[in-house]
Amino acid sequence: MEFRPCIDIHNGKVKQIVGNSLRDAGDQARENFVSEKDAAFFANLYKNAGLKGGHIILLNSADSEYYDATRRQAMEALAAYPGGLQIGGGITPDNGEDYLRAGASHVIVTSYVFAGGVIRYDRLEKMVRAVGKEHLVLDLSCRKTAEGYLIVTDRWQRLTQERVCDALLDRLSVYCDEFLIHAVDVEGKCEGIERELAGLLGAWSGLSVTYAGGVHSMEDLQVLRDLGHDRLHVSIGSALDLFGGALCWEDVLKFVKRF
Repeated sequence: MEFRPCIDIHNGKVKQIVGNSLRDAGDQARENFVSEKDAAFFANLYKNAGLKGGHIILLNSADSEYYDATRRQAMEALAAYPGGLQIGGGITPDNGEDYLRAGASHVIVTSYVFAGGVIRYDRLEKMVRAVGKEHLVLDLSCRKTAEGYLIVTDRWQRLTQERVCDALLDRLSVYCDEFLIHAVDVEGKCEGIERELAGLLGAWSGLSVTYAGGVHSMEDLQVLRDLGHDRLHVSIGSALDLFGGALCWEDVLKFVKRF
């Protein structure tokens, strides 16, 4: 297990939000925390702690009035920690290489590939040609339904027909280097992890997978380690003291370094 930190940027500010509250209309979200520090501050913090593989997420759509400010924050963070961070949010074949040149180790993609509610393999192949499999992370963030865990796109606002399962992970793993998976129903709520999803992901033994959503205690980390058979990496946002939460981020570092 590795700790993969995050820098979520919304309306030009580093924030932690309740994941399923995000709306493009009016650039709205229910906020858990708005930082007075900029994105570069957190990038430097993670660099000095020796953490790699964390992710920057742009939470505004490209047509938002705040998009330029959000993107500017993201680019400053990449410049502060070249090679140490991944970036997602509106990534396409047209801009993916720009972010890699700006210092991103990987680009994170969902909506472009899952257009129309299904996997568009033509788009996925185009994305791979643009940035290379070794630089591509597929975000399979999902919501629990009667049909299983269905992937959500467009900043977690649109449900697809694609279900997270071993067969899907096997199929997509030939196109990417890692997976990032937020449990959207519990993201930002600090009420515990989505155990069923963590168990499903932990039982799969393919590429690196980072789980995010609901972690709020050291007990949660231990459960996630057990369910993930120590293969799942973890991202924590709102629960960390860095973002106004009660969980000491240095304790998280010590926990993951013990194993």
